[in-house]
Amino acid sequence: MTERLQKIIAAAGVASRRAAERLIREGRVSVNGVVVTELGVKADAVADVIRVNGARITVDTSKVYLVLHKPAGYLTAVSDSRGRKTVADLIPGFTERLVPVGRLDYASEGLLIMTNDGYLSYRLQHPKFAVPKTYRVKVRGSIDTASLSAIRKGMSLSDGFFIPREVDLEKTNKKSTWLRITIEEGRYRIVRRYLEAQGFPVVRLIRVAEGNVELGDLKPGEYRFMSSKELKHLGGAGR
Repeated sequence: MTERLQKIIAAAGVASRRAAERLIREGRVSVNGVVVTELGVKADAVADVIRVNGARITVDTSKVYLVLHKPAGYLTAVSDSRGRKTVADLIPGFTERLVPVGRLDYASEGLLIMTNDGYLSYRLQHPKFAVPKTYRVKVRGSIDTASLSAIRKGMSLSDGFFIPREVDLEKTNKKSTWLRITIEEGRYRIVRRYLEAQGFPVVRLIRVAEGNVELGDLKPGEYRFMSSKELKHLGGAGR
């Protein structure tokens, strides 16, 4: 399967995607002996010989780790009996059976990891590892100092007490407020339920980070390969 050259270089752990783009523009990357300077060039990580600064790079294709920007209006599933769009529709061409890690509900958007590594999926979802997840959340209403303090202190819900790890106010006006909230558990729709219980219904919810993996400048529907540095930090391959 072909991918953009900068994505392959990032997946090999040689450089970040932006740094890989710079390497390409500087003429330091070749494919099958031909120097590449255009960013739109695609290659096959297995079939093609890709070199950076003269050294051949390789990508472990036995396990696949994608960072996807899930748009709103897609199910976090690989299929749907009712014919609704799923995140699997956003990654055509993969022969591996990639599954989403954790939940990101239909109306929510942002970072979603997809992989065929069962161990990494287990680590990211098991409560004992407490992998932090960070969201930007738009809620109805203006949040003052007292309300922000209450949100930070936590409260009892129908399925037990919940307290966020961190809550920051980004901006607020009379009609709405943007919060940045980090949690360490994966209870069903926990951020939405919690903020609604605090009196602030969620209008928009975007996951921007999971562990050390950040959404960055990925546009809705786009994906990238997870870097080797990100993967090692999360405890996946190479453990």
